[in-house]
Parts: sequence; C-alpha cells; structure tokens
Amino acid sequence: MFGRRKKNDSAHDGGATEQVVDGVAEQDDAGEQESAAPRRVNLPPAPRPDGPWDVSEVLGNPADGRVDLGGILVPGVEGMELRVEVAGDAIVAATVVLGDSAVQLQAFAAPKKEGIWGEVREEIAAGITQQGGIIDEAQGSLGWELRAQVPVPLPDGQTGAQLVRFVGVDGPRWFLRGVISGQGAVRPESAGVLEQIFRDTVVVRGDGPMAPRDPIVLKLPNDAQMVPDGVQTDDQEGSRFGGGMGQLDRGPEITEVR
Repeated sequence: MFGRRKKNDSAHDGGATEQVVDGVAEQDDAGEQESAAPRRVNLPPAPRPDGPWDVSEVLGNPADGRVDLGGILVPGVEGMELRVEVAGDAIVAATVVLGDSAVQLQAFAAPKKEGIWGEVREEIAAGITQQGGIIDEAQGSLGWELRAQVPVPLPDGQTGAQLVRFVGVDGPRWFLRGVISGQGAVRPESAGVLEQIFRDTVVVRGDGPMAPRDPIVLKLPNDAQMVPDGVQTDDQEGSRFGGGMGQLDRGPEITEVR
C-alpha cells in the first residue's frame, strides 16, 4: 500500500525533494471543521554526492568508460547487454541487462528549482494500484523508492505479478528514473552493481528549452551493433534473464558493449 510521508531535504534521506504538509483545520459558517487535504511542496534537488551526475560535474572526459547515448552516458560493465527503447522515431530509454537482473534508465527535463521525483512516485503508485497492483514506498540505498508488484498476463491466460523497483534522482534541470527488474527487484540486496550503474550514469540535458517531464532523447553510438527485436545472440541464450519484463518492452539491442 502506498502512503504519503513527511520528508525533509537532507542527504540522509537519499535526496528527498518534496514535503507533505498536513492540512490545517478550517471552520465553516456552520461551525463545523474540515481538514484540508495534504499538499505536496516540491523542494530544490538535494545534493548528489554519489551521483548520478550532470555532465558539468564530471572531471575529464565523461564518456571514458561509458556508452555515449547522447542524453545519457551509461557506465560499461563486464558482461552487460544494453537495450534501447524506442517511442516512434525517438530513442527514449536504455536498459542494462546483467545476468538475471536489469535496470531501465530514462532521463527527463525538470524545473530549474524543483525536484519532481516525489510527484512522479505518487503518480506511478496511483497507476499501479489502479491496475490492481501493490505498492510499498521504502527507503533504499538510492533514496526513496517504490517497490511494486505489477500485474502481468501469463501464457495460460492467468494474471501473475512481476516485482519491480522504481528509483529516481533529481538533478539540475533533469530527473533520472531507474526501473530495476529481475532478481535485483526480488532481492534488492543483490542489485549492488545495477545500483552503481545508476549512480555512475551521466545526464546530458543540453541548454535548449524543454518542458518539464519531456524525455531527453537518446541516440545510438556510432559503432553500435544492432540486433533486431526477437533475435537472440549466443551470449543472450546463456542468460537466465528472460524477456518477460511486463511493461518494459524489449527493443533493439547493443550487445557485448564491455
């Protein structure tokens, strides 16, 4: 079940960027009191001493050791596969698959002085609960996150549940969301490498005007080896992580990037 929590802007809280203020009792003409609904106050993005990073914060060449997707630079890890997610003609997300786990990375534009992860978390939770799923808001190693049981159709026509973790961090004029699935969601303590990939990701928002929540469009590396959707390589056949990612559709793949 999803519940609102009071939070303050502190690094200890993992980058909390919103504060829920209790409603104040008001008295109407009939002398009855009504409590106003809690309202959310967005705070400036909290410090990110451990990342993710804005491109302006990286010393040296930010592409060193990372896959350059334009809007985000994704750390390369031994044995990982990198899949891109396409919306229309635009690449809007990248998914790193490592063993039995995966993390989808997606960057969005955000207001200059306000974080949006609190509002986004609330909207994700509302959408999943409307589908019949279960949501728990928890403090994780990346800050506040949502741990969800998302309804998914099974081959026999029944409905099952997929465990997914939604993580997010607000940066300067951007927001980075991660969706961890597979064993990294079933056993969060096993997701250390995926969480480090999220932390080491660099966001390149650009200086142009963008509406808040617009996705930061990505591009393919010049030397990318593309594999059409549904085609397996020898390396993929050896991976126990299947394609059953529910709402996280598989897209074209860049294989053996490290």
